Amino acid sequence: MAKYLYKLGKWAANHKKRVIFGTIGILIIIAVTALSLGPSFSDEMSIPGTESAKAGEVLNKEFSSSDEPAPGTVNLVMKAPKNKTLESEEVVEAINQTLNEIKKDKSVVSVATPMELGNLNENKEIGFATVTYDVPANKVTEKSKDIILDSIEKTRDEGVQTELAGSVAFSELEIGGISEVIGVVVAFIILALTFTSFLAAGMPIITAVVGLGMGILVILIGTNYFDIPTFALSLAAMLGLAVGIDYTLFIMSRFRQELLKGHSVNEAIAIATGTAGSAVVFAGITVIVALLGLGVAKIPFLTMMGISAAVCVLFAIIVAVTFVPAILAIFGHKIGPAKKNRFMGRFTSKKNTNESNKWGNFVTKRPWTVTILGVLLLVVISVPFFHMQLGLPDNGTKSDETTERRAYDLLSEAYGPGYHSSLVVLANTDNSEGDIQQNISKVTGELEKLENVKSVGPPIPNKSGDVFMISITPETGPNDLETNELVHSIRNLSDNNNEDIELLVTGSTAVNIDISEKLNDAMPLFASLIVGFAFVLLVIVFRSILVPLKAVLGFLLSLGATLGFVVFVIQDGNLINLFGFPTASPVLAFLPVIVIGILFGLAMDYEVFLVSRMREEFTHSKDAKKAILAGLKDSGGVVTAAGLIMVAVFAGFMLAPDPIIKSMGFALTFGILFDAFVVRMAIVPAVMTLMGKAAWYLPEWLNKILPNIDVEGTSIQTEVKKRKTNHNEKMKFVEKTQK
Repeated sequence: MAKYLYKLGKWAANHKKRVIFGTIGILIIIAVTALSLGPSFSDEMSIPGTESAKAGEVLNKEFSSSDEPAPGTVNLVMKAPKNKTLESEEVVEAINQTLNEIKKDKSVVSVATPMELGNLNENKEIGFATVTYDVPANKVTEKSKDIILDSIEKTRDEGVQTELAGSVAFSELEIGGISEVIGVVVAFIILALTFTSFLAAGMPIITAVVGLGMGILVILIGTNYFDIPTFALSLAAMLGLAVGIDYTLFIMSRFRQELLKGHSVNEAIAIATGTAGSAVVFAGITVIVALLGLGVAKIPFLTMMGISAAVCVLFAIIVAVTFVPAILAIFGHKIGPAKKNRFMGRFTSKKNTNESNKWGNFVTKRPWTVTILGVLLLVVISVPFFHMQLGLPDNGTKSDETTERRAYDLLSEAYGPGYHSSLVVLANTDNSEGDIQQNISKVTGELEKLENVKSVGPPIPNKSGDVFMISITPETGPNDLETNELVHSIRNLSDNNNEDIELLVTGSTAVNIDISEKLNDAMPLFASLIVGFAFVLLVIVFRSILVPLKAVLGFLLSLGATLGFVVFVIQDGNLINLFGFPTASPVLAFLPVIVIGILFGLAMDYEVFLVSRMREEFTHSKDAKKAILAGLKDSGGVVTAAGLIMVAVFAGFMLAPDPIIKSMGFALTFGILFDAFVVRMAIVPAVMTLMGKAAWYLPEWLNKILPNIDVEGTSIQTEVKKRKTNHNEKMKFVEKTQK
């Protein structure tokens, strides 16, 4: 692979203008296609095969009057001013004026007042009006939404708190906001300090944006053909931007090192693409495999999230080994090590000419201390993981600055938290004998006796009279453990009732519970496959048994600490104000699986870049300690910069208001902190110091059957040295002849 990439890098450097304009041309073509088709995201998060999904199919078949999607609705949730009710004359007048303004929208099919719907709470202070549109929720135009937002100002001016709920979203998910910009700015500063050059610092960001642009646009095109969830775009952008910057950083760093050795610009580019580029391709493919591995859970929306993120990583790899060499050829020595910014040079340390650096000396002199403290720190942080509770976000987990969250709180105040966790029970009487009505009444009575049930609605039969729909309102909210237990109690009642009536439970709360349980069940299998894959892959790369074993155990440590810290903050509510979470809530159901996939890929990135340099040195010197010191000195700084860039980008997304994006950004930020800095930069070299030469042991029989990937680009280095030696000998011969 290294030889092919060497040739590719040289070709890109020799045809730099063609590569650059070709890349920009492809980007424009993809952009035009994406804009002409437009995005069409799907927010469907059900899982085929679960009990709630099966119940949903029965519900649609037996009680749906049309195959058309449900029309979009907006609920205007209102609370009367102090010492007044929603029936007060001036309040009613304000409500009617607001609703009359909304009726002027031609997309509105009907408008119902709180009094017409009869939904006022006991003290008549809170109720809601419902606006129904002639199109599904995702097709309601921005103009219609603006009419709603402008109209409710009338009731608000009269002192009536008016908030919005329903199927139409008003707090849209945004990509490319100020939070992401902050992350990129911090990444630029880190790069400027790394390269001591503002020009060189800009290159990784520009190339990363090109790759990210291609990936995001392809995903937007894909939304027209696949059910891709909205938040998949944020995950793809988050990961694509981070790895895009990091991959360019690795190749640029090697390019500058090769220039220092006296190579020409094009030769330095070719060597950098063949060596660092090999590590980039290998690491990137590892990330892609981990993301595609999300399909193991057999959850459609999760699979599409993995594929979407993998698309962005793929474009980051392609740009890194084609577009980046062309850009390096354009700028050449202008971004070389000789061109240092004097101002930035003040903040960076002088070049270390020794065989090691201070951190390398510290770790190798105190390996037991570093290992014990590092492992102990991660184990302690991991402890909360063992009481992790999974769930899915709803309007109750949004910021109280959003109208949906305020509407959620008003509805909870009016009708209790169980209003948001209502369940739909379908009673199938196909196998029931005797009087069906009597049997249904008996089952309804049993449902009323279950713990945590606030109310049970009357059974509503379908046209044939063999399936009954029963609405149940729990006492507790959708993410409470008691609600989960109630769903299972209803299903157990179905198994134990003597009337042979099958009870199926569905509704958004039941669907979310089933999704969480399915994801929880899939997590051990997915983690096992990932760890097994990592071990085999690293054995091939490093040709060692103990180095890969240490790598995967380190990954498990960083994974446990990441999930433990997520539970400590998000679920247990510690430090939530510091990190900007509006309220304590269950851990996002698919977050652990996402973290396993992405953190594994990135952990292997750092392992490859750091340890491959150690192996390269050990191959030449056979000195284990010298190899560790060389790895920390030559690759440690780049890995540190790469880790800080990842943290900066992910932390930028952590500042986003959306709870899904915020929690993913939070988990990945601390995942990188734990893995890159505690595991890879501290525990790994410390443990390898304790292992000594045994770290590189591989049975001879295994060495013979393993393929040689040559991630370090040893074959290129040998070929370049041979060519250089031949050239020097030829020059000496010419000089001798001339004399």
